Amino acid sequence: MLDSPLNIQRIDTRRDNVHEALALLREKLSPQGNIVSEAGRQRTIAVFGEPLTPQQVVERICSEVQRDGLSAVLKYNQLLDGAELTVDTLRVSRQELEAAHASAAPEFLATIRRIRDNIIEFQTAILHKEVGIQRDSGVKLTQRYTPMKRAGLCVPGGAAAYPSTVLMAAVPALAAGVADIAVMAPPTDFGSNNPDLLATCHEIGIKEVYRMGGAHGVAALAYGLENLAPVDIVVGPGNLFVALAKKLVFGHVAIDSIAGPSEVVVIADQTTRADYTAADLLAQAEHAPGASILVTWSEDVLEKTARELERQVATLSREDLTRQSLEDFGALILVKDQDEAVEITNLICPEHLHIAVEEPYDLQQRLTTAGATFLGNYTPVALGDYVAGPSHTLPTAGTARWASGLCSNDFLRSSSVLEFTREAMLEVVGDVRQMADKEGLTAHRASVDIRVDG
Repeated sequence: MLDSPLNIQRIDTRRDNVHEALALLREKLSPQGNIVSEAGRQRTIAVFGEPLTPQQVVERICSEVQRDGLSAVLKYNQLLDGAELTVDTLRVSRQELEAAHASAAPEFLATIRRIRDNIIEFQTAILHKEVGIQRDSGVKLTQRYTPMKRAGLCVPGGAAAYPSTVLMAAVPALAAGVADIAVMAPPTDFGSNNPDLLATCHEIGIKEVYRMGGAHGVAALAYGLENLAPVDIVVGPGNLFVALAKKLVFGHVAIDSIAGPSEVVVIADQTTRADYTAADLLAQAEHAPGASILVTWSEDVLEKTARELERQVATLSREDLTRQSLEDFGALILVKDQDEAVEITNLICPEHLHIAVEEPYDLQQRLTTAGATFLGNYTPVALGDYVAGPSHTLPTAGTARWASGLCSNDFLRSSSVLEFTREAMLEVVGDVRQMADKEGLTAHRASVDIRVDG
């Protein structure tokens, strides 16, 4: 237990420049790749011989993987993770997956199955269905949806093991009908060497798991290797290097998002229990880094929550990391009223928004820029992280203003199907000619004229 008091940032909109404070916080959490610690800088020099920026590191690694394939991946597994792997051990074998599954606790596997069923139920319900219209004139128009063939899934494995990420990213793909899913996780005890992670993969039918992480893993999924077919989409969370690599390969493949650290905004009023609120803030800070922000118009609630944070953080297994995260990325914001709470929260565009007030529904209608919204005192974010059904892979760093969370529809590609009879074509030929003449595209006009005259 640490003896120093918790030094979390406090913002009072009546006297502080809240916009400036939030801008500084957002800059810290943004996955731009321009900021690196001294330890990170020294490690970069040790690996590359010069102080490259994270963006330059990712560009170099990805270009090497694209050029040299498997040898580059094995090289960076050794340099970055200290893992001496070969072509035969890069992929987790079927026997290893089966052994992990056989040794897993029955109650754990039962939990995995229940969560899988919850996700399947929700993700199937929201899945796009083929839609078509037919006009009396002889026009038939259809919007068709077909699943991508292969999806690549990034699973972190640095500070903790994340079977939940496998479920929340792979099961929506399965609901969409994706045939092949390739999972990458770093060759660590929390990654592709973790028995619970491997058991989860086997339980839901994933046969491809690769011991690789970071930028070289993303590049391998996107570009393919000698023994790994390239995927159509790369999804899932990761560190800064994973985020930058996904950004780099976008266009060669699809991606879900360029995610930064996890974040939550809790809106509380005088009815909200301070111990609940503190627990919710700590649950995000535990990710380390993770942004935990309280917004309230009650000074009493703010002070009680601060005291609860101080008390509860001392009981956590990751106290030091959680405390550091709260001090670096947390904030307790006192606003004038509900209207200002709405304004500030919509400005933050949080990944997770917990509206823990007495009457959350009116506020919910006015809060339009959250990745996922949790209503009431008995819907902590952990329910969405683990069991509910919507994916916990959500937009961060303010991108919820325009981006959406991962879902089954992200694994579909849509295409339109058009069919006109000759009579239907003749009805619109005048409009086609008018537009083609305006744009000076004579071949466009000719392609309908020949059918009118022929």
